[in-house]
This record gives sequence, C-alpha cells and structure tokens, in this order.
Amino acid sequence: MRTIVKNGIVVSPEAAYPADLLIEDGKIACIGRDLPTGGAEVVDADGKFVLPGGVDVHTHFDLQAGPVRVVEDFHTGTVAAACGGTTTIVDHPAFGPAGCPLRHQIDEYHRLAAGKSVIDYSFHGVVQHVDDDVLRDMETLAAEGITSFKVYMTYAYKLNDAELLQVLRRAKELGVLVAVHAENHDVIEHLRQRFVREGKTAPIYHARSRPDDCEAEAVERMIRLSRMAGGTMLYIVHLSSAKGLQSVVRARQNGCRNVIAETCPQYLTLTEDRYLGKNGEGLKYILSPPLRRQADCDALWDGLADGQIQVIGTDHCPFHFHKEKQLGKDNFTLCPNGIPGVEERLRVVFSEGVMKGKITVQQFVALMSTNPAKIFGLYPRKGILLPGSDADLVILDPRQKEILSKSRMNGAVDYSAYEGMEVQGKIELVMQRGNVLVQDNQFLGTKGQGQFLKRERIAEIDRGCEGWI
Repeated sequence: MRTIVKNGIVVSPEAAYPADLLIEDGKIACIGRDLPTGGAEVVDADGKFVLPGGVDVHTHFDLQAGPVRVVEDFHTGTVAAACGGTTTIVDHPAFGPAGCPLRHQIDEYHRLAAGKSVIDYSFHGVVQHVDDDVLRDMETLAAEGITSFKVYMTYAYKLNDAELLQVLRRAKELGVLVAVHAENHDVIEHLRQRFVREGKTAPIYHARSRPDDCEAEAVERMIRLSRMAGGTMLYIVHLSSAKGLQSVVRARQNGCRNVIAETCPQYLTLTEDRYLGKNGEGLKYILSPPLRRQADCDALWDGLADGQIQVIGTDHCPFHFHKEKQLGKDNFTLCPNGIPGVEERLRVVFSEGVMKGKITVQQFVALMSTNPAKIFGLYPRKGILLPGSDADLVILDPRQKEILSKSRMNGAVDYSAYEGMEVQGKIELVMQRGNVLVQDNQFLGTKGQGQFLKRERIAEIDRGCEGWI
C-alpha cells in the first residue's frame, strides 16, 4: 500500500520545510517536493505540520499502587495516547512482590500489554532490591531489549546509597541507562508525619511535605553517585523545580555529560494553587513531585529552550477523582499519587511552548519524539521522519483552537488536569506504521496492534549524547 502525505510542513529537530512524504509497507520511503501520486492514497496536509509520532517514555499503565490500581490498562491507556498523537510508549512497571526477581515485572507487563496495546511499546526494568541475582539479570534483560532500569530514592522499595551505587556500576558495565525518581525520602516522611500530627491534612500540605530542596538534594546526590560509578548514563525523571534544574546545570558545567533530564507538562503549566481548589479539587493534583510555583514553571521552560532539559514525558498515572482520589479527602497522605496527561501532552506543550514562543517547533519535535527515541534506543526507527523510519506521524493544524475537556477525551479516567484550557493547535490525523490510528479525534485502530519494541543499548555515553546535549 502506498500513501502520500502532500503539501505539509515536515518538522525535524533541525528544520521545518515544505515536503511530501511517500509511505510504503509501513515505512517512510521518500521525502521530496511534488512527489507523483499515481496509484497512491493521498492525504492533504496543506498548511499543517507533519510531525514524528510522539514518544512518551514515562507512562504507568495497569499499575498497582498499594490498595488501588490505575484506571487505565494497556488498551484504554494507549487509545488515549494515540488520540493525543503519541505512537510509542516506554512504560514504568509497578513494584512487584517483595524479593521478586528483576524480570518478574517485565514478564507480568508483557502479559498485561500483549493483545491490548494499540501503539508500539517497551518497558523499563524496575529495581526494588539489590543482590547478585538482580545484577546478573540486568544483563539478561538488556539482551532482550530492556535497556533502561528505574530506581527510586523514596517509597517502600527505595534503594539506599550503597544499592544505588551497585546498580549504577552494573549499568555502566552493560552500557545501559538508569532512570531515577529523585526525592529525599527521610525528610519527606518526617514532614508528612509532622503535618498529620498537627492536623494539616489538606491537599496543599502534600506540596509542603515535598519541598523543592528534597528534589534538588536527591538529584545532586544521584549525580555524584553516578560519577563515582564511572559516569553511568543517568536519567532524572519528572524534574519539577528550579532548584532541581540548577543541580543538573551545575553537574554539566562540571563536565558531567552523562546526566539527562525529563520534565512533564504539569510542571510547565500548573502551579501549587491547584491544591487550594474548592470541593476537594486539590486531590486531582496530588502527584510526586508536587506542583510547584510559577517561577519553577518559568525556569523549566528556560531549561527546555537552552537544552538543559532533553525530554518531556507525562508520568501518566490516572486515578478517578470521584473514586480512588477520594481516599485522601480527609488526609492527603492517603490519596494515591498520580495525574493523567498522556492524551493532552502534545497539544498542551505545542500550544504553551511553540505558539507562545517559548520553544521552536523544531525543539518541540526533539523534546517530544526524537530525543526520547535516541536516549532509549529506539532511533531512527522511531522519533524522526526519515527514509527507512517507521511511518509514525501526526498532522497538526496550528491555525485551529480547541478547549481541552474530559468530554472530548478518549481515556478511561474521569477528569482532565487541563479542563477548560484553550490550546492552539489541533491534531487532525495520527498514523502508525502507515496505518491511520486517529482521524478528527476518532480512534480507528485495532486492539492489540501495537508491537513490543526491543531497544538498543547506548554503550558509550559520548556517542549516545552526541546531538542532544
């Protein structure tokens, strides 16, 4: 089957230029001007951006979090992702049973995703304890295409510094990446317990119990541990604060080219004022790290513009406001952590970033697609529009506006964190491997058509960082 996308503005991290795309057998076969259309299905993209499909490397589908489970599985969640212009995810699994083998959750997530995901997918390994078996299994999983491993500095299965160092050293040996949730666990637990004793249990105290210094200290500590391990490729997930960003910038100024930073749309556009909403609305925004101040949002946009932050993910972790989130109505510490966002990511960042002049459309493509594909071993199959790449693309009309509302969302969760936000830029069509997934907000794909992606290692940090740091 041949398809030609005509008259669009094709965008890469380096350029935006008028061109046609020829798609054959699920791949981009040719990019050029005035390509002949004989025998091909024609898609007219006149005046519209033709973007690589979004790559979201921070989602949580079908995740069990203590007594509750997120409300979206790999079917409903990936339908929402597709309708939002994301065609590839790398999911962070939940913790498994205490003491379970490293591959336990990978096997479980293969079972959860197979036959359900409508877009292509992979997984991060999750390290919840360290012993010889775990360190050995890192190599086994890397050979199977699981080339990144998540560690936590907080929560029940947090690792101590000695365990973190062992994982970092092993990752350096294997040429794989370590992603980290960086917050100072002991300080947070002290503050949470103190606030509860004092009767300060409203949602705003979630933010007060996780101050920005907790993030900055943990980021800096993890960077130093990665240096001690020989320069392991280190990926800071969901960076939320100016102080956390300053820790990353200082490391780079001191020669640490192995440090990569991700932020999320909520940290760019929402502030801690949301915790003061009436009728318990603040519970919608309990996530960790918490929402910060406007100055932090501004600093993160500056970090994106000057290249200090390389990726925008979502940390999509949806719980119903009218059900699971209500567990925290009398005590914020009982509210499950997480916020939806996989369906809104592209539109929010394009509107708030590109259309308001904070980043260029080329930077938008780098942050949303190309950089995450490079960092996590998917490039050039994913994240770019080049001959030979998968024909995953989004046609976006920058001239159109829409109001974000749960009523027009396709996911299972019962609210949007961006309800009522006017965005400039409408997604008109989404393709994966040359097949139309979404047209005019209508999902047209098939349950289970997504493929597991075996990812490559990045064996040398300098080579891996070339071009995006």
